[in-house]
Amino acid sequence: MNTTTILLVGHGSREESGNAEIRDFVTQWRSRQPAWRIEVCFIEFAPPSLHDGLLAAAAQSGRVFVLPLILNAAGHVKMEIPEAIEHAREHYPGVEFLYGPHLSACDPILDILKNRLRAGMQQLDVPDPTTTGIILLGRGSSDRAANGDMAKMARWLQEEGDHELVDLAFTGITWPRLERVVQRQALLGMTQIVVLPYYLYTGTLMQRIHRQVAHLRSQYPQIRFACGEHFGFEPEIFALLEQRVEDLKAGRAESTLPCDGCSYRELAHDMGHGHSHEHTHAQQPLSFVPPGAQPLHAEHAG
Repeated sequence: MNTTTILLVGHGSREESGNAEIRDFVTQWRSRQPAWRIEVCFIEFAPPSLHDGLLAAAAQSGRVFVLPLILNAAGHVKMEIPEAIEHAREHYPGVEFLYGPHLSACDPILDILKNRLRAGMQQLDVPDPTTTGIILLGRGSSDRAANGDMAKMARWLQEEGDHELVDLAFTGITWPRLERVVQRQALLGMTQIVVLPYYLYTGTLMQRIHRQVAHLRSQYPQIRFACGEHFGFEPEIFALLEQRVEDLKAGRAESTLPCDGCSYRELAHDMGHGHSHEHTHAQQPLSFVPPGAQPLHAEHAG
């Protein structure tokens, strides 16, 4: 078969509205690219699973482009998806699987953040940027490179504007948390604070963020707060994924994720750190965790 399937891999959410948004995104993307075969699967919490999605795509195609709809690369992107691809290759040795990079820290994501910041400043009636703090708020990860990508975006955002204070905060796994960063910015004399969630889609964490900002408004009545929204439907996301597809089609060296087959992941396997949440509904079970292995919970980056 000469058909190519583009398989978009979403994280998945316990909150069904987040999964519905990803499916809506796929519907919109199909409208933008009607000649492409675009499918979707989820790493956890929603069907179809990553394993089932790969097997279904391979069953109807000669080539599968696997694209993580994920902002930062941690365990899911570096280990779990590549492991699932390896097992799909075993089931379909005649199918070519190409794994594209996650969305990553890049200019299109920076453009989204700048747009979100402008909207937040407008909510606050465009105050002085030197007295308006910015907090980039992400999921957090135990993978330092994933947190480093967020730090890069915060620095780029500061260099692109006039705000003197652009800080990071995380909703879990690592530090600091939002409340602590707000406390610091208040002590430094900020009279306004713009919170920019670094999230693609809605879900339980986005709902928690809005509740936290509401509590902070009560706790710091002298500070005006603006809170942005997630940014999964922005045109930059569609364009970034479309560029990933074109790079894979052209066979560009930078178009495939370096950790597909890297020594880091092989070492993790040797040390018993394979990790998978899923149980496939295919006839032949696929297992990614060696007997006695300890699961690695470092993957939850946005």
